[in-house]
Amino acid sequence: MRKNYFEKLVRYMKNVYHFERGLNKLSDGRTNPTYTTGQVILPVPFGFLIRIKSFNELNFMIKNNEFSKLFPRGMKLPQVDTIRDTLKVVDIEGLKQINLYIIKKAVENKVF
Repeated sequence: MRKNYFEKLVRYMKNVYHFERGLNKLSDGRTNPTYTTGQVILPVPFGFLIRIKSFNELNFMIKNNEFSKLFPRGMKLPQVDTIRDTLKVVDIEGLKQINLYIIKKAVENKVF
C-alpha cells in the first residue's frame, strides 16, 4: 500500500466534494476570531478519518505538526480549546447543507 494514501484521500475530498469550500462558508457566533470557521473545524473531520478517539489525541497530533502536509505552508492550526468552543456555536444548518451536498455528489458520481 502506498504511504501517502491519506494525503491523496484529503486531496480527493477537497477537489471532488469541495469540502474545504463548504466549511469556509460556515458561520459561528464568535467575535473577532483569529481563525476562520473553516480553519477551526477542518482538523475534526481529518481526525474522524484517521480514527482519533478524543480531542486530547487530536491536540497531541496538532502540537506535533502531524497535519502539516495537509494544510498550506504557514497556516497555523488552532488549539483544541478553540475547536471545542467553535463547535459549540457553529451553524448546524450549514453543516446539514454540506452533508446533503456530499451525499448528492457521491450518488451522482456512483460511489454507492
